[in-house]
Amino acid sequence: QVQLVESGGGLVQAGGSMRLSCAASGRTVRSGWFRQAPGKEREFVAAIRWTGTTTYYADSVKGRFTISRDNAKNAVYLQMNSLAAEDTAVYYCAAQSAVSASYSDPLQYNYWGQGTQVTVSS
Repeated sequence: QVQLVESGGGLVQAGGSMRLSCAASGRTVRSGWFRQAPGKEREFVAAIRWTGTTTYYADSVKGRFTISRDNAKNAVYLQMNSLAAEDTAVYYCAAQSAVSASYSDPLQYNYWGQGTQVTVSS
């Protein structure tokens, strides 16, 4: 069982930046970030393979967000730039213990963090 703990959320002004961190208690083969806004379904944001050489992004964040990982620390990061009000959500770190065909389907992730609130004020 792998435990995930997110940190780094908070309040930021539109156009600002924020970095989220996710600390894992063990190794995972793929990590991802998802977010859920009030009244909406959980949506995929970004994912990264264990090697760190392959990354995936939702179209809505491409060019603004960057996912990275530090395997020595079992940590995954989400650098968010040019934040907008529509980025406001609870952000969740997730991980797979085995690589599945989908990197964007939350049902394919078997470990989840508790979530961290990101609020962007306009």
